[in-house]
This record gives sequence, C-alpha cells and structure tokens, in this order.
Amino acid sequence: MVLVLTRKDVESVLTMKDTMLAVEDAFRELALETVQMPLRPVIRPQKYGGLVTFMPAYVGGMDALGMKLVSAYPDNPTKYNLPTILGTILLNDPRTGALLSIMDGAWITAMRTGAVSGVATEYLAREDARTVGIFGTGVQARTQLMAMKEARKLKDVKAYDIVPESSRKFSEEMTERLGITVVAEKNPMEVVSGSDIIVAATTSKVPVFSGDWLKDGVHINGIGSHHGPGIKELDEVTIRKAKVVVDQREASLKEAGDLMDPISKGMISADHIYAELGELVTGKKKGRTSNKEITVFKSVGLAIQDVATAVKVYELAGSKGIGKTIEI
Repeated sequence: MVLVLTRKDVESVLTMKDTMLAVEDAFRELALETVQMPLRPVIRPQKYGGLVTFMPAYVGGMDALGMKLVSAYPDNPTKYNLPTILGTILLNDPRTGALLSIMDGAWITAMRTGAVSGVATEYLAREDARTVGIFGTGVQARTQLMAMKEARKLKDVKAYDIVPESSRKFSEEMTERLGITVVAEKNPMEVVSGSDIIVAATTSKVPVFSGDWLKDGVHINGIGSHHGPGIKELDEVTIRKAKVVVDQREASLKEAGDLMDPISKGMISADHIYAELGELVTGKKKGRTSNKEITVFKSVGLAIQDVATAVKVYELAGSKGIGKTIEI
C-alpha cells in the first residue's frame, strides 16, 4: 500500500524544528560519504517554455531513498491557473525499492530550503544576532524567517520586495505569526543597515544589495537565484569579503552564478569556498571563528534535503494516521 499525502497533510505534521533536524542529519551523512546523489538532470519541453528537474537521493545513514520531481512553468498562473513551481516526492523502501509514499513536494521544498539556512545560521551567525534583513517576500521568505527564529532569538526583522504591497502583507502576516516586529522597508540599504543576518530569497538576476554596505560580523544566506552564470543575488564584493560555505561544492560550481561569475573573472578561485555545510555539522571544520568575520552560506538545493524531510513527514503522518493509502 502507498501512502498519499496532500500539501494540507504535509503542513499539518511538519514543523520547522523537525525539518532542521532532518536536514542537519542529511548534511552530516553527506560529509560522512554515505550519500548517493547524482547531479539533477533537467528536461526542457521547449514547446511549452517550462522545465522539469529530477532529484534522486539515497541517504545511507538515514536509510532514506526517494526522488523529487519539480517543474517550473512561467505561463502556468496566467494560462492554467496553476503555480509556476510544482513538486512531487516519491519515497521508496530502500530494502525492496517498493514505493512507500507519494507526497506533495511544494511545502517540503519551502520548508527544507528554510531549514538549510537555519542550520547554516546556527553554525555561522553570531550568537548575539538579533536583527534579520530579508530580501524577497514570497513563500521562501516566510520559511526562511521561520528558520531564522528557530536558530536565533530574534528581536526584529526588516523586509524589502520590489513590490511594496508584497512587503507590507508579508510584514503584517509574519509579525502576527512569529510574535516579533517585522517592518517593510522602502529601499535595500535600510534592510542591510543594522542587520546581523541577511537573507536573499528572490528571483533576481542581479545583486540585490551592495557588498560595500556590509558591516563586520554579518551572516548572509543566499538561497534565491542560482541557475547559472550571469544570474546572482550577491555581488562580487560580498563574496570576496566573506568566508563562503556551500551546500555542495560540485553543485555550487555548476549552478551558483554568485560564485561562478567572480571565479570566471579571476576575482576569486574555487578555493575561496571555505567548506561544505556538512563539514561544519560533523566538526571537520569550524564555522564562525570571530565576531568580526563576514560569512556567506550559498545554497543551490540538494535532493538529500527533500528525501530526509520526506522520511520525517512519512513517519509523522503514519504515527498520526494522516493521509490516504491506495494500492497501485
């Protein structure tokens, strides 16, 4: 029997704390080399202007096997009344290969993306970090902020979006949801000024703030644009100033324009990447080593995050009797 879980089902059982624990375990296993994770293939049905990505992974130490199928079709909202991004996760029994569950992948994607930044923040942000500045106010920004609150004792948040109404709604919603003050700012410099943690969660193809504005000791999570050369949220000044940690070197050097561009220009080398997140989790390398250093976590998103989170959802749903079982 296969357990089918809708987005509503997933949302009802998955907390940010559980997601961060699952993601941290997944990166630990990546560093311990128990993971099998091919680089994601992409299919582009050019007739329809979309793309479909397949993200499989086996996390040996967690005995987690599965795959996320995620698509991006820009015309979906206007032509078909569907979200631009759609995702489904298939979870398999590693002992037999049998299908265990089919579950919505959209909320898991949002949660695990927030969670990986939360884990990075635990290792890289100053202990006394209290103010977050966030660029972008979409779904990803919401889970990013949830994770920042889990990682640090926040006092206030400054948000900016190119659509002012989006910033206003985000600020009102997240103030009520998290019980902290979230203010919509009018320009990027106001967001950076005074922030201990900065989150870039946008679809921008150009840097969203200047590295010249950064103060000592700030930590930055870059989780938005990462689709190749020439596409970046963070400028070269930011990258050059920072101790850079990534989710995976190989994937970042092939997908993260924030790193690919300064490398191609000879401004830094690939060795500028200080560590993978898993190396911090296992203690192979230290995270923040002083209150003055600027740190950057750049994420392109890995299948292990989805699979590890899906296993947690499957376990929680099973224990609570949530979902519908079907025979295929």
